[in-house]
Amino acid sequence: MSRRSREVFVIDAVRTPFGRAGEKGIFWRTRAEDLCVPLVKALLDRNPTVKPSMIEDSLWGVTNQVKEQGGTLGRMVPMLADLGWEIPGCSIDRMCAGGLTAIGFGVSYIASGMADCLIAGGIEHMGHLPMGFMRDPHPRAEEVMGDSSAFNMGMTAENIHDKFPEITKEMADAYALDCQQKADKAIKTGKMKDMVVPIEVELEDGARIIVDKDQQPRPETSMEALAKLRTPFRENGRVTAGNSAGLNDGASVVLLMSREKAEELKVVPKMRWVSSGVASVDPRIMGIAPVPATEKALARAGLSILDIDIVEINEAFAVQALYCLDKWGLSVNDPKVNKWGGSLAYGHPLAASGPRLVAFLTGLFKENPKARYGLTTMCVGRGQGYAIIWENLLTN
Repeated sequence: MSRRSREVFVIDAVRTPFGRAGEKGIFWRTRAEDLCVPLVKALLDRNPTVKPSMIEDSLWGVTNQVKEQGGTLGRMVPMLADLGWEIPGCSIDRMCAGGLTAIGFGVSYIASGMADCLIAGGIEHMGHLPMGFMRDPHPRAEEVMGDSSAFNMGMTAENIHDKFPEITKEMADAYALDCQQKADKAIKTGKMKDMVVPIEVELEDGARIIVDKDQQPRPETSMEALAKLRTPFRENGRVTAGNSAGLNDGASVVLLMSREKAEELKVVPKMRWVSSGVASVDPRIMGIAPVPATEKALARAGLSILDIDIVEINEAFAVQALYCLDKWGLSVNDPKVNKWGGSLAYGHPLAASGPRLVAFLTGLFKENPKARYGLTTMCVGRGQGYAIIWENLLTN
């Protein structure tokens, strides 16, 4: 029996503030699960017609699934949020795109008729569980991925500079500075307030405070300061802490629903899923992968990049974002790209970044009602890219 694919809507999207990883980070004394729980509660508070019994799955992207992020975090979060035992859940690992993949899987569930309402998000506490923590690569891993640089994301960015020398360090620094300035403007004009859920944290002295602002942005950044930063991945290299995304702690989550369920509950959807694409490339230059992933998504939607009104690309490194923009025929300062700044400013808590892109896009669609299509895309360690195209439902 054939069945037509159902329409899938984004109803809401929220995130925590993003903290710096490590002892000076705002979430150093907060567990990973305790970043997710307030987000789930906030989704229900913001959408009171959605009852816990209606949530049919809890899908969470988690890169390092050990210690506090192990034990099938996706199942634990609804229980820790006091929603009972009836909500199933799972954890998904596609490294940086774990959260965006969770959204993609959730879309598939609903489109196929397996569910009507679910949550899909991503979490990473890189302070407690650093990248590569407790990994045991296969003895042939280096051989099959090309060489040892494929294991080091900073080296993969240096490799892009090598392969495409027309993308200079000065260009990367200028792009990073522009990102910081856009983020600073967005924060100061209140663009983050509707999506950021305040989180209670414990300080070193035991006091508890509420945090509601991202810790990573550096609005004081200048070209002169960026030029002086060391290049830790290679002597006389081009990749620095200033033109790379930070190491961060944070979580983001999205509420997905079928058209039928949204109409039944009389909720106002923000976006409609259009198409998805996942692709893979040489792991040594993993940052270029959003290009083929986006090409797949565009082809499936019958669109071109010129039809995309808003682009949200996760900036793991300035060089890889610049490469993608060039291949798409977009200028480095195209106003439709990362209008509120990107990961070079806010940080990149791995699996949490994909749902963060979706949260940004919902806000940008609301702010730009004439925009019809938006793209969320990101590169992935080990040489993958993920892209999802959305349609704006908050139009005039």
